[in-house]
Amino acid sequence: MILLIAPEKDISNEIEILHQLFEEGLECYHFRKPSKNYEEHVSYLNRIDKKYHGKIVVHNFHELINEFNLKGIHFQEQERIENIDNPGKYFKSLEMYGKTISSSFHEPEDIENCYFEFDYHLLSPVFTSISKQGYEGRGFNVNHIDKTIIGMGGAISGNIESFKALGYKGVGILGGIWNSNKPVDAFNEIKKLF
Repeated sequence: MILLIAPEKDISNEIEILHQLFEEGLECYHFRKPSKNYEEHVSYLNRIDKKYHGKIVVHNFHELINEFNLKGIHFQEQERIENIDNPGKYFKSLEMYGKTISSSFHEPEDIENCYFEFDYHLLSPVFTSISKQGYEGRGFNVNHIDKTIIGMGGAISGNIESFKALGYKGVGILGGIWNSNKPVDAFNEIKKLF
């Protein structure tokens, strides 16, 4: 599984590139734009062809799942800690049937000890981040954890085999694609390897 995270700040031709990536087979796009408000989230989603909405997971404004035919919702670590103790209450107003629920983690033990059944878990940083300064890789080995874990941090075509060897079922990519001069080529190269 290859999962692409949105660049935090908008980049030129972002929607156009995103459409090309969907055309090339991108199955999961994590829409994470923490500085955008609700209206800006709606506007961004409206610029993406509806046929791709089912491949988009929202990080903020989970209620967007009720308005758009999205793939699912994602919990940042702190948000998970605050809300998942009472999931019945949290999900009551959300139309979640057939949708995915995922969360971010920064320690393998927290994934092991998490009782909530997420569809998949993002664990970072596996390798040193390309997009975040000073985010040093920790080389987490997750072969012993029987859950779907997606490795994040420093994912590029040159280290995909290492992610596999460490037990990851997929990679989450941000800088490895958005910082590339040829994002579509970078995606295709990673896709070939995973």
